[in-house]
Amino acid sequence: MEIEVMEKQLKAVADLNRLKILACLKKGEVCVCDFTSVLNISQPAVSQHLRKLKEAGIIAERKVGTWKHYRIHEEQTELMHNILASIEEQPTCDCNIGGICMEE
Repeated sequence: MEIEVMEKQLKAVADLNRLKILACLKKGEVCVCDFTSVLNISQPAVSQHLRKLKEAGIIAERKVGTWKHYRIHEEQTELMHNILASIEEQPTCDCNIGGICMEE
């Protein structure tokens, strides 16, 4: 693994809010609207955390209407695979019921 990729990934996960995001994403895809209440921070702050995780290749996004939905990227480096395996899944992202964003 390139050392620059390792640095980017380690910096991306070296934040409590980003670790909470990853814990939520372990259950599956989550709408961006879920994270504001889970993290108790503003939507712009959530977007910055998601951007850092996306730039590091840890998460992927897809657009659904006006909302973006995030998931853990299928392919991970061995480093990220090990980090993700050590993060406990959190059932705290629950405004997304049955795949339908409650904010829509």
